Amino acid sequence: MSIGTGTDLGGTGLGGVGVGGTGPGDQPGGGPLPPPVSAPVRGRRIQLPRSPKIIAGLAMLGAFLVLAIVGPIVAPYSPSASLSTTNGVPQPPSAAHWLGTTQVQQDVFSQLLAGGRSTILVAFLSGIAATILSVLIGVSAGYLHGRWADDFLSMLANFFLVMPALPLLIVIFGFLSSSGATNDVLIGLIIAITGWAWGARVLRAQTLSLRSRDYVESARIIGERGWRVIASEILPNLMPVVASSFLFTVLYGVGTYTALAFLGLVNPEHWSWGSMLFQAQNVNAETSGYWWWYIPPGLAVALLGTALAMLNFGIDEFINPRLRAAGVTRRQARKSGGRGLPRRFELGLTPVVRNRPAPGAAASTAAASTASTGAASREAASTAVTSTGAPARTREQTS
Repeated sequence: MSIGTGTDLGGTGLGGVGVGGTGPGDQPGGGPLPPPVSAPVRGRRIQLPRSPKIIAGLAMLGAFLVLAIVGPIVAPYSPSASLSTTNGVPQPPSAAHWLGTTQVQQDVFSQLLAGGRSTILVAFLSGIAATILSVLIGVSAGYLHGRWADDFLSMLANFFLVMPALPLLIVIFGFLSSSGATNDVLIGLIIAITGWAWGARVLRAQTLSLRSRDYVESARIIGERGWRVIASEILPNLMPVVASSFLFTVLYGVGTYTALAFLGLVNPEHWSWGSMLFQAQNVNAETSGYWWWYIPPGLAVALLGTALAMLNFGIDEFINPRLRAAGVTRRQARKSGGRGLPRRFELGLTPVVRNRPAPGAAASTAAASTASTGAASREAASTAVTSTGAPARTREQTS
């Protein structure tokens, strides 16, 4: 037992004395309280992607990145070396040359391994540069909405958006020297000039939606600088859109660089998948039946584009709430065996599957409700008998 005294000199009067209460360190029964048990601190789990599109896209993209790193190292021959000077006919695939040879007896498999590095490097460099430009211009234009800076940046983005990219690149590459046409960094930066406008428009529209949110207004009211509001409040919420824009720009870089190399605007001795297609087209490999010369580079470009597109579609499921809800609903439908889910969905409505209880659980629930109903009925009957029997006994005692 403990005696607690409380004094309140600034209130209405003396706080009073409490006898027989429990102190802060005592149990209601009189014993001391046990020491508090601290809950174990769990680290934040890293959630792996579950979407089949993202998993497949990551696996394929990882394979191509490994190819770009180790491809030129493990190539069995030099891609520019002529293995024979007497035979001028491309040879089909064999044990010595897995993908055959070209017209000058160069190993196609070695060219494929060596050309992957240049293609992937240019694509990722152009994607990084274009994404940086789109973030700087698009987010700034959206945050400065209504000012002259927004009008100027929007006009600049619209100008590059409607300008035909391929003719502009052809003109720019025409002024490059032979050394500049083999510089992957310079080529990637030139391609990025024509690939940032679409991402800037999307980011501007998203920033316009975020700049009117309450937390952004609160940051402005407390006096945060504009760059800090963009960096800490707006840009973190745009990361899925930025990632999707980056993948789209990398895909654009793959196609643009391959097209430029196929047109002969890049030095043919600088090996890439586009330069392989350029050399195959020069000797009419398509009509001559030399399929091993043009199908492998074309298939590599297609698979790399497919990997990037699948990653983009998987990220789009997280950005778009309707796609995310549809994906969750389909997973629930597969778990429930497809019960309650129509084959064709009505346009504008998101299908929802309700979880049905198991048959055993339903039977136990019904039995419990029946038992409770029976008990209530018996209790009501006994109450009625008691209430009707008491006056009868009273009348017998009175008589």
